[in-house]
Amino acid sequence: MSYLVLARKYRPKSFTEMVGQEHVVRALGNALQTQRLHHAYLFTGTRGVGKTTVSRILAKSLNCVGADGSGGITAQPCGVCQACTDIDSGRFVDYTELDAASNRGVDEVQSLLEQAVYKPVQGRFKVFMIDEVHMLSNTAFNAMLKTLEEPPEYLKFVLATTDPQKVPVTVLSRCLQFNLRPMAPETVLEHLTKVLAAENVPAEAGALRLLARAARGSMRDALSLTDQAIAFGSGHLEEATVRQMLGSVDRSHVYTLIDALARGDGKTVVETSEALRVNGLSAASTLEEMTVVLQRMAVLQAVPDSADASDPEAAETARLAALLPADETQLLYSLCLHGRGELGLAPDEYAALTMVLLRLLAFKPGAMPSGGSAEKKTLKSPEAAPARPSPVMAAPPPAAPVARPAPPSAPTPPAATRPIAAPTARSAGVTPPGQVLSVVDEEHPVQPARPVAAMPAAQVVAVPVRMAPESRVDTPAAGAAQGAPLVPTEEGGYWHQVVRGLIASEAITALVRELALQSQLVARDADQWLLRVERESLNSTSSRERLQAALQAAGHHVTLAVEIGRVGDSPARRNAAIAEEKQLAAEKLIHEDPFVQAMVRDFGAKIVPGSIKPIESNGSSNTPTR
Repeated sequence: MSYLVLARKYRPKSFTEMVGQEHVVRALGNALQTQRLHHAYLFTGTRGVGKTTVSRILAKSLNCVGADGSGGITAQPCGVCQACTDIDSGRFVDYTELDAASNRGVDEVQSLLEQAVYKPVQGRFKVFMIDEVHMLSNTAFNAMLKTLEEPPEYLKFVLATTDPQKVPVTVLSRCLQFNLRPMAPETVLEHLTKVLAAENVPAEAGALRLLARAARGSMRDALSLTDQAIAFGSGHLEEATVRQMLGSVDRSHVYTLIDALARGDGKTVVETSEALRVNGLSAASTLEEMTVVLQRMAVLQAVPDSADASDPEAAETARLAALLPADETQLLYSLCLHGRGELGLAPDEYAALTMVLLRLLAFKPGAMPSGGSAEKKTLKSPEAAPARPSPVMAAPPPAAPVARPAPPSAPTPPAATRPIAAPTARSAGVTPPGQVLSVVDEEHPVQPARPVAAMPAAQVVAVPVRMAPESRVDTPAAGAAQGAPLVPTEEGGYWHQVVRGLIASEAITALVRELALQSQLVARDADQWLLRVERESLNSTSSRERLQAALQAAGHHVTLAVEIGRVGDSPARRNAAIAEEKQLAAEKLIHEDPFVQAMVRDFGAKIVPGSIKPIESNGSSNTPTR
């Protein structure tokens, strides 16, 4: 007598023998009892959860006549009548199973539907069961739509698929859909215990637990693995033997790794990873087992009373949960979960495993490298940092500081970085480096600032300068400098021409060019010019010196001084005003063009906003584009 595998030998014969699918059994049982039968059923779910089994039991329930031959539609088929035995053995003429994976064309479906016009020969109903229905072609689906929607009263369709996403919605809408769920490991473990007890096969609880987890929700996979384990263990199921067969990692290695990570023991982590390599244990299985343990630890940390007293590993899990902080548990779980996807990217999966495990030590809060200090280079205490001198501008000792009062609404820069306007003594017409030119303004009286040190008044010499009239417009708010109106000045026009010449000759670029464009010439005399900018970032020593060198190369032998303040007339604002004037002129020219007006009037044409751009004069044309 040939051996019958456990998956086929213990296939459920009735709804009462089904495990893990109570929601489907209850719905079908109630429908059979009340005679509220649908004409098409669709069973979905992963492999080995009972889709084909449910369809066969449903076919028996529809055609069972009872042991005495007088029964009717029932939710509990007898299993002994002719219809029940023939369906179990696969020779019932009114029950047809079609494998759509190998019969996916329209011809096969049409051949099946041709039988629908004939009434049942033996049973009460004809049942057409199409397995892996998502494999059918689109033409085959279309061929069966009409019959599927309005079949004869004696015909029932049962469809099964592992991928309902590929089934057309036109088919889904014609079926009563049931989703068979993956089974919990506890459900699989309980069923395996019953099966092995019926087979008189001794088994350890740890071995069955490994098989239940390895099945991943599929009862058929669990029974197939059990068959393999019985053969591997010569009729005995021992935990060590099953673990070796599955290539699973011993939980003791997992506990050792988590304990070492909790204590920050990198040496033990590396040694354990090397032991896994020597024993040929799977790196992916190691990370998987770690995620299982870490998940239980996280649950215990959140709900301490959730421990299962019957679990022999509960004590060790509780110990590790108390040893590893909750945030590090979550971090390690995330690292292990994402680390499984990195194993295939590394040249050696065990090296990748070691890197995943050591990653927690790198991110561990307060981790201290061996032989080193826990203090990071970027986290120095203020006491350890060297004292940084305040930046001040170099000025000759005899200079007396005189400050210009800023307008009330102007932004005031920090005292340590704001240049101090002060009249200085000259020797042979040479201004000391770093000195700021003073500005004499009759409208704003000069108020002396607090002197740094007593200076001889005899050394202070007044310098006559040309003064640009101050703008009386309100100071723009912070961030609105670009939108401030242009206030033309005589000095601003001269400075605009000078800057245009420097830019045209490419004498200034980058930050120096920006400093020249954004600055305003406030005052100038024979050998000194005073510029004003609104942004402190433009007033750097290097930019100022390079702009001064460019001016001297262009024939302006002057010394530059830069102050921070309100700017009303800069080359950048003059350029913006010129560009706006050209844009308005171009738009006016287009709108007044007779051809454009005729197109708008006769054909309803519209000028796209922003599409009119003035053409710069290049010797050939300076008219705007249309």
